[in-house]
Amino acid sequence: MRNASIRNATLRQLQIFAVAAANLSFARAAEQLYLTQAAISLQIRQLEEAAGADLFERIGKRLFLTEAGETLLEHARHIQQSLRDADEALSALRGLRGGRIAVAAASTAEYFAPALLSQFRALHPELRLRLLIDNRENVRRLLADNAVDVAVMGRPPAGLDVESAVLAPHPLVFIAAAGHPLAGRTLRFDDLAGETLIVRETGSGTRSALEEFFAAHGGRPPIGMEMGSNDAIKQAVVAGLGIGFLSRHTLGLEFSAGKLAILAVEGTPVMRQWHLIRLRQKRLTPAIAAFWEFTRERAPAYLAAL
Repeated sequence: MRNASIRNATLRQLQIFAVAAANLSFARAAEQLYLTQAAISLQIRQLEEAAGADLFERIGKRLFLTEAGETLLEHARHIQQSLRDADEALSALRGLRGGRIAVAAASTAEYFAPALLSQFRALHPELRLRLLIDNRENVRRLLADNAVDVAVMGRPPAGLDVESAVLAPHPLVFIAAAGHPLAGRTLRFDDLAGETLIVRETGSGTRSALEEFFAAHGGRPPIGMEMGSNDAIKQAVVAGLGIGFLSRHTLGLEFSAGKLAILAVEGTPVMRQWHLIRLRQKRLTPAIAAFWEFTRERAPAYLAAL
């Protein structure tokens, strides 16, 4: 490694290294980049030769970054961000042709965000669109890392300097199987005592709204099951495993088919708002501006119809 210089590294090697470092796994990096694990190992080895230092160390079955790896990762991320900025600047010069938009949506928004993107793409087929769906905390992280251009979620995330626009009301409700003893009754908060509550995971906006609802009534939710998706909760409720708390916008076919009932609990629906959000300092390219205005115009009527 006598003539080692990181200036001999390629952008592809830095990209592979950044993905491997983020996952601390060559196998997961290979899956994400559609490469073989052997190809990942070869590129990392060549990058280490260029760097003149080991970038990873293995202790037992776990992979860790060395001090050199942590240093290089910081610079690799700066390089990748500079390339994204260059891509956006060039796209802006071209107007809407050839531009790209990355959108993150809270998992509850998966029931309407893809349809809105599809309508937008029909108007602007030249644009490249990417949609990432995850829970609230991960969407916040994507936004904070400037990994996406805009986000669709509930309340704007605290601690971030963002520009936001209200899209539409967002009602959250308690649900039960259609034949549940509580269905069809007017219920007080105390009527929920003793019920098994099936809820989203910590970090979900729906979970936060549920906890705030119970806190406002001086109690804690009787959580019996925790699930990572709205669909899993709906199927568990239909199967009679308990009652759920979900966005009204997620109920769709199960409600219209008569499999689910919305419980008339006092103080519900819990009303929130859907927001469209971007970092305030985010460069507003023609593509992002077009998507921003389109979503603000179309989302209210689309959500009202769900």
